[in-house]
Amino acid sequence: MKHTLLVTALALAGLHAVATADVVKIGFIGPLTGPDAHWGKDNQNSAQLAIDALNRSASKINGKAVTFELVSQDDQEDPKQSTLAAQRLLDEKVVAVVGPFTSGTTIPAARIINQAGVPQFSVAVNSVYTSLGYNNVFRLSAVDTRMGPAIAQYALTDLKAKRVAMIDDRTAYSQGLADKFEAEVKRLGGQVLRREYVTPGQNNLSPIVTSIRAVKPDLLFVAMSDSQAAPLALQMKQLGLNTRVLSGDMIQTDNFIKLSGSNSEGFMAAVAGNVLAQRAQGRDFSSRYQAKYGKQPLSYGPQHYDAVNLIAKAIQTANSSDPAKMIAALRSISYEGVNASYRFDSHGDLIKAPITIYQIRKARWEPIKVTN
Repeated sequence: MKHTLLVTALALAGLHAVATADVVKIGFIGPLTGPDAHWGKDNQNSAQLAIDALNRSASKINGKAVTFELVSQDDQEDPKQSTLAAQRLLDEKVVAVVGPFTSGTTIPAARIINQAGVPQFSVAVNSVYTSLGYNNVFRLSAVDTRMGPAIAQYALTDLKAKRVAMIDDRTAYSQGLADKFEAEVKRLGGQVLRREYVTPGQNNLSPIVTSIRAVKPDLLFVAMSDSQAAPLALQMKQLGLNTRVLSGDMIQTDNFIKLSGSNSEGFMAAVAGNVLAQRAQGRDFSSRYQAKYGKQPLSYGPQHYDAVNLIAKAIQTANSSDPAKMIAALRSISYEGVNASYRFDSHGDLIKAPITIYQIRKARWEPIKVTN
């Protein structure tokens, strides 16, 4: 009987401790529905994995126990929805926001989040994001002013391409990346034979493929989503456009391989970040993600995991969850994450932003080069 009472008392004490612990809310915004929902859900899963680990570590602020909670909003990859999602999170009193995912949704949401003085993290590559003069924004991957030129340098130096054609889908992400790629190709003495445009969701790309085939490029650069690049791969095969394809990061998914089948063999993609299998932290993250979700993470899950841990480190450094103190801490801290070594410059861009080139070989994405 005494043993039973003791166990009950301990259980009640534990429940009381949980009930009285402060809850630190971290906001998440991403496309949880729509054509890129697989990206949004993966990013959310990764952020939640970090939350779970933090809550197992019995975190404290000023000696008081805290629990972390991820509060998620679906922006449907729509700029208007992203601003509404940001405001909902701020109404929930989140101390930081991870997301949105794309440049086109991140930039409008940034204004709302900046007005609240809350730190924001995003993998958006468009340079506008960290050129707005906001002190609360932190980019988790390479900016397009670095990524576009790096891809172009790989194309002309490593692949020896000289005559290039281009396709982008006119989103803020794709257009910014393509603009920087094109400028660097020309600076290096390459020739851009043709630049074509599509709209998101456009699947009949035959006229574009035909026009590109006519100019006979030795490389095609594409900046579009995996779901749109898959019909491109098929129509290239059908229409006999036999040229190497180098892409931005949005096609580097198993979904692209599944949708495109053997048509995508040899396609290449440049992805912001390191190879997880080559980092101890990355291997551990991949293993835990696989154990919880039954699959491997996509390219930007690791950055979302790291973002949550950057928030926790900022809180630890400031010994406070006050957003202003967290922002000040983030300006000076260094963090060795799953995906990269995080240290931010005065704009909120990474001081060192690795980029990995992948290629599809026997229906698998294989890393072929890492640049820093």
